Amino acid sequence: MSNAAQAYARTAQTSSSPREIEAQALLKAARQLQEIQNNWTGPDKNMHNALLFNRRLWSIFMSAADSDDNQQPLEVRQNIANIGVFVMKQTIDMQMNPDPAKLKSLIDINCNLAAGLSGRA
Repeated sequence: MSNAAQAYARTAQTSSSPREIEAQALLKAARQLQEIQNNWTGPDKNMHNALLFNRRLWSIFMSAADSDDNQQPLEVRQNIANIGVFVMKQTIDMQMNPDPAKLKSLIDINCNLAAGLSGRA
């Protein structure tokens, strides 16, 4: 990466709102899952890495939703927790019974939530 690109990335990261950073992380996870779905060759290291990234991301969201210092309304926090539980169940199902069609719901959830966080919903 060029020095200019690195500087831009640092500036973008420091000037982005937490919501935008969350949206970008969700989109990154969705892109990884979409790549697996588009180029399906069966379960492999790439699939497991994409699922791991998505699971870690959702673990962070679920942990934040459960935090006592979270300022979001209880209903919003419960919705995030419920979606997170669904994501975790889908991930386990995908790992136990790999099928590229099962990735669609994970991709859709991440894209829709990212759009909402970015104000594009």
